[in-house]
Amino acid sequence: MSSPYLLGLRLDGRRVLVVGGGRVAQRRVPALLDAGASVVLVSPSVTPALDDLIADGAVTWERRTYQVGDCDGAWLVHACTSDRAANAAVAAEAEAKRIWCVRADDRDASAAWTPASGRVDEISVAVTAGGDPRRAAGIRDAVVGALRDGTVDARRNRTKPVGVALVGGGPGDPGLITVRGRQLLAQADVVVADRLAPRALLDELAPDVELIDAAKIPYGRYLAQEKINELLVEHARRGRFVVRLKGGDPFVFGRGGEEMLACARAGIPVLVVPGVTSAVAVPAAEGVPVTHRGVSQEFHVISVHVAPEDPRSTVDWPGLARSPGTLVLLMAVERIAAIAHTLIREGRSPETPVMVVQDGTLPTQRALYADLSTVAERVIAAGTRPPAIVVVGDVVRVGQEIKMVRAERVP
Repeated sequence: MSSPYLLGLRLDGRRVLVVGGGRVAQRRVPALLDAGASVVLVSPSVTPALDDLIADGAVTWERRTYQVGDCDGAWLVHACTSDRAANAAVAAEAEAKRIWCVRADDRDASAAWTPASGRVDEISVAVTAGGDPRRAAGIRDAVVGALRDGTVDARRNRTKPVGVALVGGGPGDPGLITVRGRQLLAQADVVVADRLAPRALLDELAPDVELIDAAKIPYGRYLAQEKINELLVEHARRGRFVVRLKGGDPFVFGRGGEEMLACARAGIPVLVVPGVTSAVAVPAAEGVPVTHRGVSQEFHVISVHVAPEDPRSTVDWPGLARSPGTLVLLMAVERIAAIAHTLIREGRSPETPVMVVQDGTLPTQRALYADLSTVAERVIAAGTRPPAIVVVGDVVRVGQEIKMVRAERVP
């Protein structure tokens, strides 16, 4: 069999016929819609996902079996039914009318193949691999992954980003940064990184990238926020693309708003890339949901960089004590005794379960379990240190139940 001639079809506004409403059609229709095609679907029934597209008016549905003449006016046809005879009939009509047709059930009898495709910015990748869909998908994934993480340099002869990108690096595990965040890191001229940013990602930077340590070590070295703002503006004004890499999410106790405002005042364009916040990710990594049906319908994320009795605190501790919701406390380890005392004094039961997780999502992750009356003593005895997340509430028991069941049932 000859090798296929690969072609990029521009389907804007062009009629594409899809015969069949099952799982194959469910995969192909969204891609056709993304390409701007006017999709007509012929099938007696459809999957729930296709039903949603039909209800939204994105797809025209002919609720019946295929009939001769359905190919009229189509630029492309997909035969996706589970009936080989029906697919053969659709393909025969398309062939007679010189319309390209993709048969999902027989690659050798198909006039066209649908490649495994992916997209990174303006770059489209399509792989056929001799008509083997699994092999093609594996190669596609490898190429797309290399484009996204910068292993394959697709920046040559393209417009380089300008200004500043505020990138959330996630809770610690370098694999939890977003695809977009990793891609921008690969394009940076300057990276201004927090100590909580995934350090393994910094080892992947090109040798000519300038790395600026914006350490904010509790009771240790500290780069003032005003200085960080100045550095972002200064390097961006010199025409360099600056990535401000933070742990977690830039806008969840990350001072991303302050940095964005400083850049805006200086006329510097800013791109914000959200990150996976440790407030949710770290409890999840330890198997504790922050909400659980019948247990907690709400959760509160609190920065405890000052103690509850400190006049600078703006936290409504009496309200939190009365709330039945989950409390997720950041920067709380050094003040855990004062926090527990305040919550108990304001009405939370001393027996409320508490979990403290240090180095969440990293290989060094460790957790301790206690209740409000004993947590301060347990934290001191265990030598728990920042960074750590404190979770207060009955969801901690849910997490312990999950662990117990998994230990009994999961090999």
